[in-house]
Amino acid sequence: MQDAGPIDNADIAWPALWPRAARIVAAVGRAALDAIYPPTCLACRVATAETGALCPQCWRQMRFIERPFCDRLGTPFEQDLGPGLLSPQAIADPPVFARARAVARFEDGPARQLVHRLKYSDRGELAAPMGRWMAHAGADILAGADALVPAPLHALRLWTRRFNQAAALAQAVSHETGAPCEPFLLSRVKATRSQVGLSRAQRADNVQGAFRASAQAQVRLKGRRIVLVDDVLTSGATANAAARALLRGGAAQVDVLVFARVVTSA
Repeated sequence: MQDAGPIDNADIAWPALWPRAARIVAAVGRAALDAIYPPTCLACRVATAETGALCPQCWRQMRFIERPFCDRLGTPFEQDLGPGLLSPQAIADPPVFARARAVARFEDGPARQLVHRLKYSDRGELAAPMGRWMAHAGADILAGADALVPAPLHALRLWTRRFNQAAALAQAVSHETGAPCEPFLLSRVKATRSQVGLSRAQRADNVQGAFRASAQAQVRLKGRRIVLVDDVLTSGATANAAARALLRGGAAQVDVLVFARVVTSA
């Protein structure tokens, strides 16, 4: 047998050192950027001590949704009456999806600003910190998730906007949790009008039949637990329509995770 010769220690050391070296280079790069462009608040853009964070004032204004809340809809309760409690709305008009979770209330303030800047102002870098909050808020439904499916845009809407905020958030949540993001399991086949300004009944009619899981997607959906990811939950009409299409496509269960949700009563 031919002697392989002496082993160079560098052959062993360098592969192990590369990850650490990459982290050091990244940290130096961030420090250099912070020196040139000081970190600012994600919402109001005042100077902050940390990149990707809210200033103290915006943090106080964020109306985070924490327990106790309805186990089905994720809407907050004023009093803690025990685990697993359902709201009157969830009992009277149960949603198609199993459970919904949200980071904060969607109203005037930082939550609304973050959603609008991600959606309309080409602030794609907001998806990462928003996704981290979503991963925390939806920890219980994400624990058993087989796949994350972002709420899709119709091809015409995607072409004009060039950006699907739900897909960006789903990728960020996937990065935080390891749950695979599969954006092609659901498609939007109906070009609906904007839901803004519509009544609850009009919203439901507007998105009826808007979503579909293709035959190829149904093969991958069968028996899997899906978390549908979107930016905002309002009446639940879009989430219900999308969840219905996923369930018809073979999904075993569909939960919903959003950054913010409208809360009509607490």
